[in-house]
Amino acid sequence: MPYKPPVWPVSVKGVALDAQDRVLLLKNERQEWELPGGRLEIGDEADGVLADESPERAVERELQEETGWEVKAGPLIDGGVWLYEPIPGRRVLIVTYGCAVLTPDRTPVLSHEHKQIGLFAADEVPLLNMPQGYKQSIAAWYGRM
Repeated sequence: MPYKPPVWPVSVKGVALDAQDRVLLLKNERQEWELPGGRLEIGDEADGVLADESPERAVERELQEETGWEVKAGPLIDGGVWLYEPIPGRRVLIVTYGCAVLTPDRTPVLSHEHKQIGLFAADEVPLLNMPQGYKQSIAAWYGRM
């Protein structure tokens, strides 16, 4: 049997700010806040599901699906590519983009994928229960403003 190396799942995330410069976060089943986003979709022509053309398009799609916000994915955030181990033995490569929100005045909507949705000012983020990599990505994006 040929060798099949283990692969790392990749999750693309977006830092998106509302009209009051608050970052949009979602609470997951582990009771942690996280950035919206998810995996790139391979697509399934039989089911009419299109493949993501790029990681940036995946971020845009995920934010729209999870929050109702329309965004334009911008640059990779400096320091926004990091490894996360949400549960022991399961690692994920996180790739984080800064996003321009095209609908900043629209109230975000909670999808079935998360427990809670929130908008937080920059000084509130360090106090939240969330992985340090997300906190660093958010701080880096705020630092560009």
